[in-house]
Amino acid sequence: MPEGQAPVPPTAKAERDDSTRPSTVEQTTGTGTDERHRPVRPDRLDAPALPGEPTDLPAVGYDDEERPARVLTGPAATVVATVAFVVALLVLAQVFRPLAQGSQFYLIIFLAGVLPLVFLAYRSGLRWPARLRPRGAAPTDPDQPDQPDQPDQPDQPAPTRHDRPTVGDWLLAGLALLVCLYPVLPIPIAGAGGGYDAFLDRQGLLAPTDVLLGAVLLVLLIEACRRTTGWVLPVVCLLFLGYGYYGGLLPQHWAVAHAGLDFAQIVDALYNSGSGFYGTPLDVAATYIVLFTIYGAVLDLSGAGRFFVDLSVAAFRRSRSAAGRTAVAAGFLLGTVSGSGTATAVSVGAVSWPILRRAGYPAEQAGGMLAAAGVGAILSPPTLGAAAFIVAEYLGVSYLTVLGWAMIPTLLYYLGILLAVEIDARRFGVRAVEVVAGSPGRLLLRFGYHFSSLIMIVVLLAVGVSATRSVVYATALAFALSFLDRRGWLTPGRLFTALVNGVRGVLPVAAVCGAAGIITATTTKTGLGAQFAGLLVRAAETLADRPAVVLALTVVFAAVALALLGLAVPVTASFIIGWVIIGPALLALGVPAPAAAMFVFYYSVLSEVTPPTALAAVGAAAITGGRTVATMWQALKYALPAFLAPIAFVLTGPGEYLLGRGPALGVLWTGLVACAGIAALATATGGWVLGVGPVSRPGRILAVLAGLLLLYLHPISILAGGGLLAVTVVLALARRRADHQAADGGAVRSTARSTLRSDRSPRKKESS
Repeated sequence: MPEGQAPVPPTAKAERDDSTRPSTVEQTTGTGTDERHRPVRPDRLDAPALPGEPTDLPAVGYDDEERPARVLTGPAATVVATVAFVVALLVLAQVFRPLAQGSQFYLIIFLAGVLPLVFLAYRSGLRWPARLRPRGAAPTDPDQPDQPDQPDQPDQPAPTRHDRPTVGDWLLAGLALLVCLYPVLPIPIAGAGGGYDAFLDRQGLLAPTDVLLGAVLLVLLIEACRRTTGWVLPVVCLLFLGYGYYGGLLPQHWAVAHAGLDFAQIVDALYNSGSGFYGTPLDVAATYIVLFTIYGAVLDLSGAGRFFVDLSVAAFRRSRSAAGRTAVAAGFLLGTVSGSGTATAVSVGAVSWPILRRAGYPAEQAGGMLAAAGVGAILSPPTLGAAAFIVAEYLGVSYLTVLGWAMIPTLLYYLGILLAVEIDARRFGVRAVEVVAGSPGRLLLRFGYHFSSLIMIVVLLAVGVSATRSVVYATALAFALSFLDRRGWLTPGRLFTALVNGVRGVLPVAAVCGAAGIITATTTKTGLGAQFAGLLVRAAETLADRPAVVLALTVVFAAVALALLGLAVPVTASFIIGWVIIGPALLALGVPAPAAAMFVFYYSVLSEVTPPTALAAVGAAAITGGRTVATMWQALKYALPAFLAPIAFVLTGPGEYLLGRGPALGVLWTGLVACAGIAALATATGGWVLGVGPVSRPGRILAVLAGLLLLYLHPISILAGGGLLAVTVVLALARRRADHQAADGGAVRSTARSTLRSDRSPRKKESS
């Protein structure tokens, strides 16, 4: 039994109705059920295969060398859980009783709580000398199997020797605690220290001890970022540091040259200001994001995730494309509480892949569908990805406002995926898979209360309650409602687990946000954002002189730059870098700040499905056993139509209507036109016109042009795009008619040959 899952007593089992039973899947042919196929559990990957299916499908596994997070046991697990629980209590208390010393004091304490946990909960990825290995650990030997310390659990891999923190990890954790708490320690240290007020008084003129410990914290944050995200973001941070230090040596006539910063100035900007380590990114992580991760953990342990998947399976159990629709719907519902594309893709895939496999989807197409549906979690209200909270802070608007901006783009995103699913269902000739489960109505009546906390967040935000208090109240409601289902009771032990999981879930985000302070502080001190914006605009002006064309070229350059940036860094860091570097260029050309911010946000999310670093696709490929790179390209194909929509935000005035900013009729009209544009792009990527049939290559080219013209949202472009889309449909109809005529002609010729053979047969007999 998975850790933290409460057993179900026999009395409770007898009280369940059909709507609470595990769903099963069986293959149907014609009007009856094929008795050769036994019903299977959709959440089991070892389900029996259909005739002709490969039986050696790979199981979902974990690459021990590539898995960064540790599965902790023993004293390390106790220490991490205890500290994480204390941090959770601090975060919750900060909502109602903020620390009197101010928000930066709270951020210092928060970072002191989470940064040491990173070194204990995440592997270094390095080979330590033998004297630093934990007791009992052996050198890595690929020929020797790992010996787990405890039985394997279904929901996580078994711990191995790589999961024991080394002596070096413990030393780094202790050092991180010291340098984080140093600014608030009320004792003199080497001519410095003296408490928080004394530390602030030295701003701009740090003592040597301040500079030394600030440099140590800089190194520790970069190392924590490397452990959680890889090498690329730390290298980017080092490049920004190098630019800040050596930028004064550049020729002063260069646009990116500046006066130069010495090392003490850099450390002061990072360690003792509101724009460095303790800037907006970490503030967002320590307030909004950690509260939402705690809420998601509580909601998940209460059984909401299981209900969302069961509801999706039951809702589409009778249609031919039910398997694909189920994956998309489950991704959307889980995304409302997750905010993580990779986690949602894996969670949905574990349940949906057996259904997709039996329906006839190839592994790569199924994995791409799961990845694209999972990435929608970052776009799905009310718990958007971490970058959405930073959007609200940077623009000085409420989180509810950002939710409103994301509503129509989210619908467009899932519309594009659903259209692609319907097209692939026809292209691959998928089979109808019947899901034997409770009806959606009965599921909603029995477990629909799981939606209550989500609705509560939106309602509280609408009446003016802060986002932090709204999510805490929603967490309390989810906790109370968990006792309506015996399987989801949040007993003290499970509540402790939920709080710990919530804090552990924010560790990589906190490391990224702390390291992102290096980028924002360097950009602010050197003025790099304005300088790069000028370069981008001048590059566009060298190619054209009309303002509309300059804006279009700048948008294309920005989209490409954001897509490339997203290949290297996580979504949150990609947005922060993109906003401070590319955002000023869009603002300089007159693009409204909300449209510019959402444009940067959506193209930062694109990295989750863009080869060669599409993490959501990697997770989905591990579920389906498909080729990883091919799965990435399929995920991009599913998501690409919707990701072209953000260009409409910034190119024309009506594009801002897609963010819900404008008159109601204008918002409705642009939304409908954008839907037509998404349909045209889905036709182009899928090569199929729904309701008609396949489309030729010229028709696909026309569909691309039609989609782009429709998304431009200008009256003339709308007319032109609609005309091209009509031509595409006509071409598809002509091809279908030609195919039918060819098929009919073939049938006539076959009938004639059969008749001729039957006529000749009696003559041969008579002659004989």
